Amino acid sequence: MFNAYGKRAADRCRALGKPPYSESSEYLFRAYLSNEYKQSQHAVAQWMNQAGMTTHIDPAGNLVGRYAGRTKNDPILIIGSHLDTVRNGGCFDGNLGIMLGIEVIDYFNRQQKRFPFAIDVIAFGDEEGSRFPMAMLTSKSVAGVLNTLPQGLKDKKGISIEQAFKDFGLDYRNIQKARYYSENVIGYLEAHIEQGPVLESEGLPLGIVTGIAAQYRFQILINGQAGHSGTTSMNLRKDAMAGAAEIIYLSEQYVKEAEQEGVVITTGQITVTPGAPNVIAEQVVFSVDLRAPTDEKRNEFAEQFEQIVEKICQKRCLDHEFLIQHDLSASLCDKNLMSLLEQAIQHLKLPVRYLTSGAGHDAMILSHLAPTAMLFIQSPNGISHSPKETVRYEDVTAALQTMIHFIELKEDNI
Repeated sequence: MFNAYGKRAADRCRALGKPPYSESSEYLFRAYLSNEYKQSQHAVAQWMNQAGMTTHIDPAGNLVGRYAGRTKNDPILIIGSHLDTVRNGGCFDGNLGIMLGIEVIDYFNRQQKRFPFAIDVIAFGDEEGSRFPMAMLTSKSVAGVLNTLPQGLKDKKGISIEQAFKDFGLDYRNIQKARYYSENVIGYLEAHIEQGPVLESEGLPLGIVTGIAAQYRFQILINGQAGHSGTTSMNLRKDAMAGAAEIIYLSEQYVKEAEQEGVVITTGQITVTPGAPNVIAEQVVFSVDLRAPTDEKRNEFAEQFEQIVEKICQKRCLDHEFLIQHDLSASLCDKNLMSLLEQAIQHLKLPVRYLTSGAGHDAMILSHLAPTAMLFIQSPNGISHSPKETVRYEDVTAALQTMIHFIELKEDNI
């Protein structure tokens, strides 16, 4: 029985990896508030209804499925993850946590089992930040930490977030009304593929997350002066590209040489203007993603990075500008909920493995609302954010059984 639930969860993720749920048949991309996102919501809402939930779209554009408790005023346990994807991503990142939540509810509904709490399965819309330059917008709305409403955000097509909401049938001014209140929420549980090689290297299907790393995401603008590549001598150049390259290289070397476990820095996007092979770059815009186990370490390395930028730009007579796009504090998972996950895994006679998450998740935002727990599922070959991302049916089934037992244990610990 459990094997069938686990297989269906994985198969549904694969089904959502193709049109009309993806922008292309050549790759998976599902952007927040896009038509593909809406089509995916329709499919997932149908599966939620079949499992015994009522559904609605909240003011932030999240899909919410509710499995009612025993009484009308019961508190809420939230199970969730994200429905959006990165471009050319994998079909299990985020989506598997939603599908497992649906299967858990289907199991309890078939058993006619209700709890002294309602269970809300939330398919968050914007964990990745793949459309607008701000990630986790929708979980911030739910957690009540969206203190100021970002204005003027636009996607790569020039569509504003206000217009995207309007096209989707929502009013962006109401996004904060998606908020839950801490006095009504007893916990948040998120199941997610590990996105790394630890569990596979140790032959384990599951892991319990202890905490999620702190993050900064910058956009750096380097401004120089355009010039002819053949007539401008090297010592007179104000080459924005050369400056950016030196910054990226020296920043990477500094992090490597510091040898601080869990501190990583990445540049994944770069745009050059005017972008001609025979013209010195006038402007370069590039991303920097900095992560560390603690806020203190993140801040320390961010300060060093800024000093590197200033030193190189001064040396090369370049102007620069920092734009912070992403500022997420480190998040620790709740000890009591981790203990329940440990008991649930032991119930399956599986080894218990604790590990930290270098990747960000909606759980780090929901920690501002309620106690959180995360369950990692083995990622074969440690691959994620790639079409090669996959899972094993038996690991998904083990995660399902763990979540079921976790909820049963939670009934005795509210």
